[in-house]
Amino acid sequence: MAIFLNFYKMDNLNAVITGISAFVPDDILTNDDIAKMVDTSDEWITTRVGIKERRILTDKNLGVSYMGIQAVNALFNKTGITPESIDGIVCATSTGDYHFPSTASIIAYQTGCVNAFSFDVMAACAGFLYGLETACNYIRSGRYKRILFVAGDKMTAITDYTDRTTCPLFGDGCGALLIEPTTEPVGLIDTILRTDGSGLPFLHMKAGGAVRMPSYETIDNHEHFVYQEGRAVFKRAVTDMANVAMELVERNGLQKKDVHWIAPHQANLRIVEAVIKNLEGDIDRVMINIQKYGNTSSATIPLCLWEWEEKLKKGDYILFAAFGAGYTWGASLVKWGYDSY
Repeated sequence: MAIFLNFYKMDNLNAVITGISAFVPDDILTNDDIAKMVDTSDEWITTRVGIKERRILTDKNLGVSYMGIQAVNALFNKTGITPESIDGIVCATSTGDYHFPSTASIIAYQTGCVNAFSFDVMAACAGFLYGLETACNYIRSGRYKRILFVAGDKMTAITDYTDRTTCPLFGDGCGALLIEPTTEPVGLIDTILRTDGSGLPFLHMKAGGAVRMPSYETIDNHEHFVYQEGRAVFKRAVTDMANVAMELVERNGLQKKDVHWIAPHQANLRIVEAVIKNLEGDIDRVMINIQKYGNTSSATIPLCLWEWEEKLKKGDYILFAAFGAGYTWGASLVKWGYDSY
């Protein structure tokens, strides 16, 4: 361990993303399909949230771990690294397979990561940012060489398909990132994370936890699904995502034009467009795929990176921003570490 610490010169050590993969289910739920369930239409959904379709994991016996396993195995095949070389797995999810054990532990076992510690992080739709900062800090400590960061959600498991206001929003998906040490001037540059507990009444799941345990009443009242007051959430998401992103850019001595790519959480196209407008960003530099995946919660940003990977160049500045229940929100600034595979 001492050799490792000396080799990486702790004062220059940083954590960098060195590979990314993802998994989305094959089954597609279109707006026309949803229009058969509730009083809505393709036009209504497209106009208000910008979503045309979403991927859904239809097998009720499969959860986030299944998607994470597919993403991790694809990452191993892509990068050529071995499962035994992984030191730890951090999984960001709000829809874990079980209350316990952790979804990360299931992924570790099923992918052969026999030497890895594992745990879950839960920060709703901002989970990617919280998990990325956590995973990178294990690398920055100098004690670990390879961390897998998995971010995904099976949002359809907590979606009420009798609620026309929320059921068009969500889809399923998962991303996997390999994070390693570097002494080059690349990697995770800076992160700002914020929380405001006053957001609880506006975006939460009413039952299923220790405060309101499952019962016939909670099931009959549809309390085990996402509950959202859209207007309140929209207003805070637009303001807080834009403000924290701009704060992050400025405190790192950059200007808006210095950011090559913006990868915002894909919650609602109108939110994304409003945030970009506030940042005075060029829409051609914004990663947007909500139209075909919907809101996959913690998976939205890694799905964007996965799709745009071939366009990313070493040294590109990428700005992440997300907002979720809690309220939790934040932004991260990354200097991309490699050219496309």
